[in-house]
Formats: sequence, C-alpha cells, structure tokens
Amino acid sequence: MKKTVLITGVGKRIGLALARYYLAQGAQVIGTYRSHYSSLDELAQLGAHLYQCDLTDSQAIDALIAQVVQHHPSLNSLIHNASDWLPDNKAGLSPGEVMQRMMQIHVSAPYQLNLGLAPLLASAAKSHNDAVAQIGASNIVHITDYVAEKGSKKHIAYAASKAALHNMTLSFAAKLAPEIKVNSIAPAMILFNEGDDAAYQAKTLAKAALPKEAGTEEMIALVDYLLGSHYVTGRSFAVDGGRHLV
Repeated sequence: MKKTVLITGVGKRIGLALARYYLAQGAQVIGTYRSHYSSLDELAQLGAHLYQCDLTDSQAIDALIAQVVQHHPSLNSLIHNASDWLPDNKAGLSPGEVMQRMMQIHVSAPYQLNLGLAPLLASAAKSHNDAVAQIGASNIVHITDYVAEKGSKKHIAYAASKAALHNMTLSFAAKLAPEIKVNSIAPAMILFNEGDDAAYQAKTLAKAALPKEAGTEEMIALVDYLLGSHYVTGRSFAVDGGRHLV
C-alpha cells in the first residue's frame, strides 16, 4: 500500500523538494499552498493532490481537514513546512498584527491540523491486515527554526512562534503516542533566496562553523530518517551548520 504524506507549503524551497522526493519514492503526496507557482503544475502532473489553503484562516483549515478526510482514506505522515518570515517592523502591519500572523501560521494552523488529522494518522498506524496499531508507525514533523532557541532582534514574533511550535512538539508527542511520533527539525541556512547578494551570503555563512549552503538534501535525509524510525519522538533536530559553536 502506498504511503500518504501531507506537506504544507509545497510551492517552493524545502516543501517543493520534499514533495518531489516523496513522489519519486512512489508515495501519494498531498500538498497545500497559498499562492500559485509554476512548480505546482509540475507537482500536479507528477500525481500530487494539491489544495489551496490560507493557513491564516481557521475556517479554511477546517475545510482542508474535511477535504483530506473525505478524499484520502489513509494518512501516514504530516509535515508542517509552511512558513512566513515577517520582521517586527513590517510595513503596513502593526506589531500586534505581525505577532498574530506569525502565531496563526506557525502555531494555530499546525495545532488545528494535528488535532483534526490525528484520527486519520492513528488509523494508518494499523496495517491493512493487522488490527493492532503499530507503535510509531505514523508521523508528524514540525519544521521550526534555529532562532526558536536563540531568539532574534529583528524577528521577535517569528522566533517566538517557532519556539511555540517546538513546544507543541513535546505536547503532541506525549498526547499521540504510541501510534504517532512527533518530532521537529530546526534549520538555519538551508537555501539562499534569489537576489541575495555576495556580501549578504558571506555574512550569513560566517555565522556557522560549517560555512556553506546546506541544500535541501540535508532536510530530505533527516525527514526520511524520522519517518522511517520507530523509536524517536518528542525530539528537535538542528540543521544549522554548528551555529552554536561560532
């Protein structure tokens, strides 16, 4: 039976790389997106089931949960990748609005999805010919951030929301055991954005003991390990090039 993986935010960067990888592995991929990118057409052609969902809208999330439950009889893994990175002085938004948006996307949305899809994940922990749930067979992975532990002077709301997401890893890991494992990954410098100039890149790389652009392969390998493990839960894994050493 094909494994089914739901990944939020599959339009670009890490989410897109994960979606491509699991499609290539023969998994059924469910992806969410907020804005349309040409990459989504590629994923659809490869067989991904895509749902547009604004994760700042709790009613839209409820509708997404209903669609997933209705159209997908099984769900083995849920990967919370969708993110937004707003500075505290974002033009056009008050500090309160920035905080509300960061907490909604990084905390409220995963909280809602975890609770709403937990029955589907728990059900998938039972094999088609075994009435006994398999320990650690289903997974939730939260993508947090290095700054959840360090903090950020210019992105206080963002860092706080990612720290809250890390804390939810602990709570959900305890709540959903033993059938569902819940872990988090805290990345730092994975991919530069288009337009990042040489000076910015050099400054960013100098913050790590391993001064390089990690690439999505690091994230894919770690996610794959967590989904395949049956004895790791409630843990956070740093993918940061040793920034704490510099």
